[in-house]
Parts: sequence; structure tokens; C-alpha cells
Amino acid sequence: MRIPFHFLKPFERLVAPPNLFPYVGLSPTSIISPSISINILHTKSNTKTALQISSLLQGCTHLNRLKLVHAKIIVHSLQHDSHLSTKTAILYVTFHCIDSANLLFRKILDPCTYLWNILLRGYATEGRFLQALKLYNKMIGARVKPDKFAFPFALKSCAGLSALQTGKQIHQHLICCGCSNDLFVDAALVDMYSKCGDVEAARLVFDKMAVRDLVSWTSMISGYAHNGYNGETLQFFDLMRYSDVKPNRVSLLSVLLACANLGALRKGEWFHSYVIQTGFGSDILVATAVMDMYAKCGSLELSRHLFDQTLGKDVVCWSAMIASHGMHGHGRKAIDLFGQMVEQDVKPNHVTFTCVLSACSHSRLLEEGQRYFKSMSNEFGIVPKLNHYACLVDLLGRAGKLLEAETLIESMPIEPDTSIWGSLLGACRIYGNLDLGERVADKIFHLDPTQAGYHVLLSNIYAAKSRWVDVERVRELMAGRGANKIQGFSLIEFNNQVFKFGVGDRSHPQSKKIYSYLEELAAPMRHLGYVPLTDFVLHDIEDEAKEVALSYHSEKLAIAFGLINTNPGIPIRITKNLRICGDCHSAIKFISKIVNRIIIVRDMHRFHHFENGACSCGDYW
Repeated sequence: MRIPFHFLKPFERLVAPPNLFPYVGLSPTSIISPSISINILHTKSNTKTALQISSLLQGCTHLNRLKLVHAKIIVHSLQHDSHLSTKTAILYVTFHCIDSANLLFRKILDPCTYLWNILLRGYATEGRFLQALKLYNKMIGARVKPDKFAFPFALKSCAGLSALQTGKQIHQHLICCGCSNDLFVDAALVDMYSKCGDVEAARLVFDKMAVRDLVSWTSMISGYAHNGYNGETLQFFDLMRYSDVKPNRVSLLSVLLACANLGALRKGEWFHSYVIQTGFGSDILVATAVMDMYAKCGSLELSRHLFDQTLGKDVVCWSAMIASHGMHGHGRKAIDLFGQMVEQDVKPNHVTFTCVLSACSHSRLLEEGQRYFKSMSNEFGIVPKLNHYACLVDLLGRAGKLLEAETLIESMPIEPDTSIWGSLLGACRIYGNLDLGERVADKIFHLDPTQAGYHVLLSNIYAAKSRWVDVERVRELMAGRGANKIQGFSLIEFNNQVFKFGVGDRSHPQSKKIYSYLEELAAPMRHLGYVPLTDFVLHDIEDEAKEVALSYHSEKLAIAFGLINTNPGIPIRITKNLRICGDCHSAIKFISKIVNRIIIVRDMHRFHHFENGACSCGDYW
């Protein structure tokens, strides 16, 4: 989002406003104290009535009282008195009536900087970010020079709208105004850049700060975590601790999220201990994040144990545990947990039903999923959203009811998006339905031609039918549309570090051992019946070359690394950023039997627990 600004140059010609005191957190009475009335809210009215009304405004401690005094101002035709209007407007903001304040603001001939700031704060704190930025633009148009109290709320609004370009412009403005070395302004800059996805710019501002408070540290840690910089999140948290800055809830939530994303169980265990030591163990949000971390690191049993011990569980906590069971393929346990939640009078929300429907989809619970979908509106008064329809389409598609899923999409009361059609395209890949797959792909590419993943799914369908000309055509479409394929990688934690492997990766110091180990496994795998699924290779090449290409997928390299470096009996835990391919899924089943190890793989959709030649998903994923 971009809000145009045309008044940057006039800044240099403006006279700086008087140095005002910080206004954040002031009470109604302190906002309109006599000193402010004298120094800031200059009034031209000296009539007895105006003074009496001003005194009445001074005593307003609730909204109804303010409305009565405002009516008195109108009755006495004093609505054009700038002093009284300013006081009234400020009080309306204080009582969260920003629109009423804005109506008064338009009638004041020469509003002071303080009033501009108080309105800007009102819009920003109420989450009305677009109005806040429009007010900021109007402020510049009126040649009122923003001060250090205006910029944090303008930047907060940019962060709320992910308006990076507008935020950059405001950054230029505050430099021109000489506010770039203020703690609160710099902290707001760090937060804006982090929430807008430009973590590098946030770090540049952070590194230049003379003083860094908890807010700045937390903004950086949160920015790293929510933009996928998981390793940097953990490193930065350590840096914060070494700087003697005590963490808060947000920073702990961020590092737990990073551990979950990395599948870093040992790191997660350390942070769990740290949570307890720092007194955050009873915080329900942090406790929920700990449970979620354990579940996403493959330790569902420990996650459930903590859940059962937690008191005061809210809907977020219940929903997270339901999602965890569903992600591990325990659909029955997920819906049993949903029943317990309802029995304990915890009202489910939209997220809860997404978790339940997803759990049903991963566990082949078609009838149950359809029943829960209907119960959303019939029993709980929740109108299904796009993500709920996507879950239902996925449920039908995985069950092989492709035409029924297509009919559902066509009859939806809301316009389907790419995720809805994408669920059906994935089902077409599973069941090899080329005709429907082509129709669905056309729908997707019409909505968004740049989604690489859907091009790959269509290519997979063609490759399975040996339609190599069509495979190449889709690859050319991808290139022409700028749809770059996401590179797959797998993560494994070892010796308190997380190692990353890509397909055919030879960058690791132990790569020779890893490749040699995989070659040693090839013979016993074939002896047990493993046959490479070469249709997952999107090239028209010889079968032998296809088998070689399949042998060095990232998950196989990570598993080999884990088997080489860990003692017998220790489970191998892998995290993959994409969906595990069919050949790797088949191969890992054989590997688990040969090496007599439990191998746990988390892909972008769910967990696969491989043991003794079988997978917990029952080959249904």
C-alpha cells in the first residue's frame, strides 16, 4: 500500500513546534490540566460563560458528562471557540470517540500540533491505520511540522497496513525533522520495517540506536521469527540476554515459534526450561506456544502431557492441541478433544473448526468432517469462510470424490480462491485425473499465474502420464510468468545445531560419507522390494538417471546424516519445507525397517512417523 505525499520540501521552511511533553498514557484530567491550557491550548475567549464551560470540561471524567458539556457549548453558540473545541476534541479522543473528535477538528481554524498528534494517536491505537495515514498526509499538507510524538503513530499505522513504501517516506520525513535519534521514533522504525518484512532495514536502524530498550529488541526478534529468519531469531535472543535485557512474552513467543519452524527439539527444551525459570510458565499464551513447539518438533506425547496439566485453557490452547493431533494423523483424538472442549463450555471459533476439519482430512474421516462442517452454522452460529471450504474440498479430494469436490466449489456462496482450487488440483495429482486437473489448473492460472507450486502439480500429473511435451510446456509457462519454483530443503538438529540440506547438496563436510551411506542402503532396500517411483522426476530422461536423481532428495540426505551421527535407537527427526514426495515416502519406510529406527518427518502439511517399514499416515497424505 502506498499513500502519496507531496509536501516533503516545505518541511525545511517550517518552524519547529515548541518542545512538548510525552502524551502517551495521560489520563483525561492530566490532558487538560491548567498548565496545558496556558502553554498549549491558547484561547481567545475570555467571557464568563466560556470560562465556566472550560471549568466544566476540566471535570469531565466520562463520556456522557462530556456530551452534556458539548451540548452546552452549542447552546451558547461557542462552537467556534478554538480553545473549547480543542479541549472537547481531546476529551473525545480520550473517551475513544475519535470520529466525534474529528468532526470538531475540522471546525478549528488553526489546530495546534498537540491536537494533530492526539488525533493521530487515536486513529492508530484504535487500529484505523488508513485514517491515521490520511490525517498525517493532511498534517503535512497544512504545513504543520510533525514532531517526535507524531512519527511513532504514523509508523505504527504503516506497520499495521504493511505499507513499506509509505513507511520509507515517513522515515525520510523524520530525518528531515531531526527526529532520527529519538528512542521511541527509532523503536517505531524497527517495528515498522520488521512487520513490513524488511528485516535488513530494521536491523540497520537497530544497530545505529544509541539506546535499545526491550521494545526494540522484541521488535527485531519478532521480525526475524515472522519473516522466516529462524536461526537469526535464536541468535538475536541470545544477544539480547547477553545485553542484560530481560525477555517479555512476545520475545519468548517468537523464539518458541522459531524452534517449532526449525524442528529444533533440543533448543525448544532449553527454552521451555527458560520459560519456567523466568516465571512465564503460567502465561497461557506462552504455555500454548510451548505445547505447539513440542508438537511441531515431533514430540506429541510431551505436548499433550503439558496440555493436560495446564489450568485455565482458552480457545487458543484447545485449538492448538486439536491441530497438533490432526497434524500427526490422530484424527479421532482430535475430534474427541473437540468434544471435551465443548463439554467444558469453551466456545469454538473459526480457527478451531479449521483445525478439526484439517484433522478429519488427514485421517480419512469423511463423514465426520462433513458433519462438523454443517455444525459450524447449525449449532455454533459460525459462518464458514474460505479456509473451511478449502478443508472440505481437501477432505473430499483425498477421499477420491473429485467431482463432488468440484461441484462443491462451483456452488460455494463465496468466490473460491487459489487455495480452494489448489486443494482439488492436489487430489487430481494423487488420483491421476488429468482431464479435471487441466480444468482446475486453468482456473488457478486465471486467478494467479505466478504460483509455482500449482505449475509443478500440473507437471507432476503430466509426468505420471509420460506427457513430456506438456511437462516442458508447463515449465516454459512458469518461466514466462516469472513463477519460480520454491527450492526444497530439509532440516535436522544435531549437537545443538540445525543443519540444512538441499536436493543433491554436497556442501556439508560429511557429504562423501552421506552419499556413500545412501549407496550402501540401496541394495538392502531393493532386496526388501523398494522400487523407485520415477514418475516424480519431471524430465524425459532414462530410468537409471531418474533413479539417481531421486536418490539424493533433501530428506534422504538429512536422514543419512542423522543415521551416521547418532547412536542406535535414537529417533531421527526431519523437517521439510515442502510436501514429501511419493518416492521419498516409500524409500523412508524401507530405511526405517533396515536400520531399525523411528524416523519422523514433518512436511508442509503433516507428520509422518516411519517405523519398521510402515508410516503412521497409512500412505494417505
